[in-house]
Amino acid sequence: MPLDTYGVLSGTLRSHFRDQPDTQGQWFHVNLEVDAPAGRYRCAVDVDSKESATGVRWKAFVLAASVLDPLPSLAPGYHDLSASSGSGAVDYLRHPALADRPGCLFVRRPPAWLQSLLDRFEPPRPWVSGSNLDAAAALEPILVPGRPILVLGQPFDHGGLGMHNIHQNQGDPYGSRWWADNGTWQDGATFTRRPDGRYDVFLNRFSSQADRTGPDGHPL
Repeated sequence: MPLDTYGVLSGTLRSHFRDQPDTQGQWFHVNLEVDAPAGRYRCAVDVDSKESATGVRWKAFVLAASVLDPLPSLAPGYHDLSASSGSGAVDYLRHPALADRPGCLFVRRPPAWLQSLLDRFEPPRPWVSGSNLDAAAALEPILVPGRPILVLGQPFDHGGLGMHNIHQNQGDPYGSRWWADNGTWQDGATFTRRPDGRYDVFLNRFSSQADRTGPDGHPL
């Protein structure tokens, strides 16, 4: 079954810090401190590779606020989201604004001449692979204190307000401990609003997770 709760936290970024070796627990996170009406949330962005030794994968880019509707218009605070297109939920593999190539109309790779033209007008957004420290370094430039922030994932309230599962939440392989959490339209993400109104986007996933999934979120 998919995650039992999923939603978005809208707030103001206060600060961030990395887990330290003596406090990080089993996985390594970049922790975001976000102020919202209910209090200060700790949002743990998981940038560890879990089951794979080849590292975590991520991508960072900029989007217009309009393509993230209705998220930018939400009031500060936590909001549950239905796991469906149009609710504001995120799906790395299905959301048209988050695809590897935005607006791509081709199921198969187009001819080389057309591919070259597409690359000029719609640059591809490949996943970058690296260590947990590489991923942390890629995330931190968008973590500007005072920026409005949208954090998608799963809320928790043990030890204070917080959000976790801020990463892809589908495509985990059969037999892994995360197989039961697979589902579509429930991926985590970090969006911070720039002064010009656009959003910096950071998406993160694990190299053990599949690039294609079925309607249940399991690997194809």
